Amino acid sequence: VVFAAWWFVDPSRAFPATLAMLVATCPCALSLATPAALAAATSALARRGVLVAHPDALESMARATDVLWDKTGTLTRGLVRVEEVRPIGKVPEAGCVALATALERMSEHPIAQAFLAAGGPAETASDAAVHPGRGIEGWVDGQLLRIGTLDFVTELVGAATGVVTAAEDESWVYLGSSEGYIAAFRLSDQLRPEAGRCVAELKELGLRSEIVSGDEPSTVARVAARCGIEARHARLRPDSKLDRLRKLQHSGAVVVAVGDGINDAPLLSGAEVGVAMGRGSALAQTSADLILVRDSLDALPEAVRLARRTQRVVRQILSWAVVYNLTALPLAALGFVPPWLAALGMSFSSIAVVLNAMRLSRRTPDGPTQRWSAASEAGAA
Repeated sequence: VVFAAWWFVDPSRAFPATLAMLVATCPCALSLATPAALAAATSALARRGVLVAHPDALESMARATDVLWDKTGTLTRGLVRVEEVRPIGKVPEAGCVALATALERMSEHPIAQAFLAAGGPAETASDAAVHPGRGIEGWVDGQLLRIGTLDFVTELVGAATGVVTAAEDESWVYLGSSEGYIAAFRLSDQLRPEAGRCVAELKELGLRSEIVSGDEPSTVARVAARCGIEARHARLRPDSKLDRLRKLQHSGAVVVAVGDGINDAPLLSGAEVGVAMGRGSALAQTSADLILVRDSLDALPEAVRLARRTQRVVRQILSWAVVYNLTALPLAALGFVPPWLAALGMSFSSIAVVLNAMRLSRRTPDGPTQRWSAASEAGAA
């Protein structure tokens, strides 16, 4: 249209005016806006110890309203230890540990690592099956055994007789066969020192927290109280965690799920943003959008802040690009902008987009980020 109009007005200016208009309105700034911002944000998070597997998850992170937490290995360190062994029956303590270790060799859960650290023969169960969130079943020395939650083991034993009663502040797993209970193991796990601070910072950012765990209610309640989390759910299987996620999503929530184990993989895959711990299982990390490489929760609030900054920068860049194109188009079409000036304008607009996106690479000057930086560097050292 511009070429035809100038052809009738002044044919000598038809081609330069058309060329200037095409160059001036080249959508470089518009097309660079989101990729440039996401690249800068991804690079900034990598320096902070957060590996972004799916950059589009940053958009969901910026809109997040709720956080679902696994407990063991996430809010706690995951360095579980066997504090006490209580035989129930004729098998001695060393034999109980050996049987439990034979089953736990089939799992990557932090509880399994606790039994492997406790020692015992290098025997492995045959035909073993891991039941996420419940326990492990397998054959050892011709005997079908189960280790895990009380309910899981009781299904095999048939009756809850002679079982150790867990105190309010204790966590136990049980070992049994079809002939009865064999042993109870008291476990301990330390709360991450940054867990409470992380939950508090996320709350300041407007995110609600819930614990979804397969552990006993008393253990979950204790961790929730220490972290300042009011909503908690215990004895959940992986499908139950997923049900809780779906319920939140149906209510309009945008959910960030944080976990580390195989049983957390469905939750991480189903959430808008799945976050896996650096020491988590390979399946959890494969299912996640973000991985906390330094295995510290302090990076999570910073990731939320940076995701929100990224969205603001993207909107700024898009607004600038639209204003530039709407201004340059009529000027070029009317012949006020020669082709060389249009080329300069297009180049400068692209440079402005990249420089604006690069602002995301700078650390935010707020207190929590600086505290995290110092703490993480000290931890790495």
